[in-house]
Amino acid sequence: MARILIVDDAKFMRMTLANILKKANHEVVGEAENGREAVELYIELKPDVVTLDITMPVMSGLEAVREIKRHDPHAKIIMCSAMGQQKMVVEAIEAGALDFIVKPFDESRVMEAIQRVLQ
Repeated sequence: MARILIVDDAKFMRMTLANILKKANHEVVGEAENGREAVELYIELKPDVVTLDITMPVMSGLEAVREIKRHDPHAKIIMCSAMGQQKMVVEAIEAGALDFIVKPFDESRVMEAIQRVLQ
């Protein structure tokens, strides 16, 4: 069981992801709706894994990956993206994200990504 921080500007997406994770007995320790909140909550909560949307207001997921990695080089981050955001996904992976999942979320793919980053 992992402690997970969910970051997405859409409440519906956070709820969908939280339901998938809770069903698999993971603990959702926090939710944020922009990159700045994500960084603050990461520092405060020290989750095992972060799911991070790429496109958000205030601070993008890409900026948040860099900022979180600056605070914790070992942070385990999974990017969430819509189709057609491959260039940003590649940038996020280069910045330190370990995996990515595509919206709409496929339950088995979400669990596969979580298992992979926890190894």
